[in-house]
Amino acid sequence: MNELLLMCLIAGRRAAIPAVRVQSVIEIDEITPIPATPDFICGLTALRSQALTVLDCSLALGLQSAGRGKGERAAVVEVDGHLYALLVEAAYDVGEARSEPIAVPGGFGPEWQRASTGMVETDGGPALLIDIAALVAGPVAIAA
Repeated sequence: MNELLLMCLIAGRRAAIPAVRVQSVIEIDEITPIPATPDFICGLTALRSQALTVLDCSLALGLQSAGRGKGERAAVVEVDGHLYALLVEAAYDVGEARSEPIAVPGGFGPEWQRASTGMVETDGGPALLIDIAALVAGPVAIAA
């Protein structure tokens, strides 16, 4: 597997988002809250006059958030025609998957089992391969 991946840190774990799905990586300074939305939806931000729904990836997994601050990094992705900014703790490299995905070990918990398609080897070590649609669906999908 020679797929390019955006290497990032989510909930303290090395994660990878398929680069072909990432439109850009941006810094977010201002988020406008949206009333009556689940806690993993932080609000809206603008990018080149387009509205992006901002998601806290840790909360979308059902884990504790690392907290939000100015200048946070986010990967911009599209799911079903809608643009999302996925807040990550760090976005630090684009690299290749050096292996085919393998099953996520059980010790990572059901949150990672739900939101990843497997674990891949990269030049920087193993990383969880993010299932973008499952992450955008949030932890509510677990209960459904």
